[in-house]
Amino acid sequence: MGAPLFKSSQDESDYHDWLVAQAAHLRAHSFAELDAETIAEELEDMGRSERRAVESHLKNLLLHLLKWSTQTKRRSRSWRDSIDTARDALFDLLDDSPSLRSQLAEFVERQYPRARRSAANQTGLVETKFPLRCPFLVHQILDPEFLPETQAE
Repeated sequence: MGAPLFKSSQDESDYHDWLVAQAAHLRAHSFAELDAETIAEELEDMGRSERRAVESHLKNLLLHLLKWSTQTKRRSRSWRDSIDTARDALFDLLDDSPSLRSQLAEFVERQYPRARRSAANQTGLVETKFPLRCPFLVHQILDPEFLPETQAE
């Protein structure tokens, strides 16, 4: 096992202590004391984490939209609330990281096949009952009033 990534005065691998120490160095302009390489890695990880969160909520939203469009007899207020909740979570993330909006079409392309597979698993329908390509446009996905029409039952 290699050396711990985060070093602190109390514990050789205390992430929280390392963060507090790095913040203190920044505020004190003690740049020589900064663990610059690890800070850069942490910032990159934070960016990837934001992107993954957006994609995760987008997949969930696509899943709910697919289920809504294919199982009209099972629609309920709870399902509608699930769609609203997924949209709200997505909006919150995009408000915090608006630069990710420009990548939404790419995210839809990556997440739709996963949402399609999940929809098949959750509904018991064969995957071919769901469109091969995403039937929703990005502006529809983001539209709080949009609910898809019936595709199949």
